[in-house]
Amino acid sequence: MPGRWDVSIFAKMKWLAALFLVLCLAPVAAQAQELSALARLEPGQSQISDQGAGVDIRFSLSQPVPWRVRFRADPPRLVLDVKEVDWTGVQSLLQGSAHVTGLRAGVFRPGWSRLVMDLAGPMKLALSEMTTSPDTRLALRLEPVDQGMFNIMTALPELPGWDMPELAELTRPPARMPGKLTVVIDPGHGGIDPGAERDGVSEARLMLTFAREFKELLLRDGRFQVVMTRDGDHFVPLETRVSIARAAAADLFLSFHADALPEGEAVGATLYSLSAEASDAASAALAERHDRDDLLAGVDLTAQDDLVATVLMDMARAETQPRIDRLAKALEASIKGAGLKMHSRPHQTAGFSVLKSPDIPSMLVELGFMSSERDLERLNDPKWRAEMAEALRAGILAWSDDEAAIRSLAPGKAASGD
Repeated sequence: MPGRWDVSIFAKMKWLAALFLVLCLAPVAAQAQELSALARLEPGQSQISDQGAGVDIRFSLSQPVPWRVRFRADPPRLVLDVKEVDWTGVQSLLQGSAHVTGLRAGVFRPGWSRLVMDLAGPMKLALSEMTTSPDTRLALRLEPVDQGMFNIMTALPELPGWDMPELAELTRPPARMPGKLTVVIDPGHGGIDPGAERDGVSEARLMLTFAREFKELLLRDGRFQVVMTRDGDHFVPLETRVSIARAAAADLFLSFHADALPEGEAVGATLYSLSAEASDAASAALAERHDRDDLLAGVDLTAQDDLVATVLMDMARAETQPRIDRLAKALEASIKGAGLKMHSRPHQTAGFSVLKSPDIPSMLVELGFMSSERDLERLNDPKWRAEMAEALRAGILAWSDDEAAIRSLAPGKAASGD
């Protein structure tokens, strides 16, 4: 069974060469570098538009975030709280609606942003959902409501847990067990962030159920050491999930989701890895927002500036990406071999935050889509979940065996050919 990926002597020489080059160029390049840890609104892909007596709101965001919507009276307004979005450009969306008369945004507490929409009259939510595939979009549909109902809505008490979100009690993972493959299982969402919801079922709860069952299967196998990013209905920040994988010295990180999209557009399991376009931005954001001893195995970046850290992480990611591609192929083959439904494009790429660890093979697994009645039925079926868990276990083991064979042929280990 393979241990954690070790940086080869050749790779370290490449890193040192790159480090020397970057240090020479840093005084010039750093002047042009502008980093931010915020999720961002993408105004060009967003809109606020009247549809009949109601209004449709579509916000395109650079990454998923926990969120909530409330209404306030005198004057009527909608309050959207998120963790944390740069709302630059949102004012440009005002032209499309007579129902939304004003927009203003700002930070209302550290780490949390607030967007306030002034409304022409009392309205209610007819739709509210965040989708994360293929892009992150927050969709709201507002429709008129009578003043009496609006007064009842605005008089509702604050939801518990929002001003101080309940965090999972995080403990340091146990030491690695020799000869075992360390897998970090990440049930998506949790706590104040329920994810997709349908028919009273939340994505966060479904994924926790599957993650627990998958963990038990791996432990019964005997060849795995398993760490969970959460084992209850708790809110765990995206960066913390990556940090847990780092602390566990993970060989593999798997994040489980079941998104919601319009019926007919998405059915079946989908495997996501980090896209090449997202990798550059990922390195920059990680360099700014993480502790520098929490980014790469065996390399101390504490004293390095953002540009140096970004280059070194890009090099680590270049070493890791072929392993991720092989992992995707192994999982896809195993899932299809078990006769389980997959999306028409089973392996896709995106910029999910939990996939941005540079040197840990990471995969986001959409087990299905809650917006599909067929997928939701499968997700709620213990027999189907057991079959999917078994297919994933078999795929991981096939990938692990392939990685061991490839390492055995690395320079210095290959057979002489006699």
